[in-house]
Amino acid sequence: MKTLQQLTEKVISGEQITKAEAMCLYQQPLDELCESADAIRRHFCGHRFDICTIINGKSGRCSENCRFCAQSAHNHTGAAQYPLLPEEEIVAQAKRNQEQGVLRYSIVTSGKRLSDGEVEQMCGVVQEIKRTVGISVCVSFGLLDEGQFRKLKEAGVTRVHNNLETSRRNFPHICTTHTFDDKVQAIRAAQAAGLSVCSGGIMGLGETAEDRIDMAMELRGLQIKSVPVNMLNPIPGTPMENNPRLTVEDMRRIVAVYRFILPDASIRLAGGRGLLPDKGRSCFTSGANAAISGDMLTTAGITTQTDMELLKGLGYEVGLCNE
Repeated sequence: MKTLQQLTEKVISGEQITKAEAMCLYQQPLDELCESADAIRRHFCGHRFDICTIINGKSGRCSENCRFCAQSAHNHTGAAQYPLLPEEEIVAQAKRNQEQGVLRYSIVTSGKRLSDGEVEQMCGVVQEIKRTVGISVCVSFGLLDEGQFRKLKEAGVTRVHNNLETSRRNFPHICTTHTFDDKVQAIRAAQAAGLSVCSGGIMGLGETAEDRIDMAMELRGLQIKSVPVNMLNPIPGTPMENNPRLTVEDMRRIVAVYRFILPDASIRLAGGRGLLPDKGRSCFTSGANAAISGDMLTTAGITTQTDMELLKGLGYEVGLCNE
């Protein structure tokens, strides 16, 4: 098996590592692994950092039984429940984020998918954001089809978010009301409509290191260039409320190995980052070069101002990546 230095040189030269090599990386000394991952990040991505914010545009009462989720109707978490937010509220939040220096804004809704009528309504919202604010707009509206994605693109959406969540093997242990292939089909439909896709998963769902690597390999095969790495926040009332929290060391290793597998992607710290004692700082020197800032869907996040100051101190420049 190749050494860490040889695998680093292999990736920087433009070759892809194999699954066996990625599994080997998982066993390397952490600090050396992270230093190598950050060297790969600098080579492919420079010092550009992609920061985005999200708004919970529709909350709760989701028909799907994802075992980690506070918004599932199958779980009893006390999460807020409301239909699509009014246009003026979504647009006003986009404006506030833009004024704070955020360049990418994502509207996220609960449920398996939005209806045709809801998609039409959100197209109007996106058009208003593009007309009055100008911020780059992403959406996470569930398992839509190509025609619905095309309408959203015509309205001004640039990117669609749809997490794989975990590996194909582990997915049935996480959700049974839709499948891994349903996710893949929606991602390919968005790509066919001309949209870029943001897709990653949640770490801490009971998966193995091999599951994590398998998911990264799937993302590479799908040519995903924006990869959220969430850390499970075990929420009371969900079947995963007693799952152990991952550590900073766990997250650094995951991020570093993902950088080897996805060398030119925006690897984005997302949900759960606020649980880390350093708020993700060490991951930003271990290969990560993107983040979701501000509040998450049902949990409090980290203020955009705090993140901007942190990134400046690390020598990053905030800007859109892989647009």
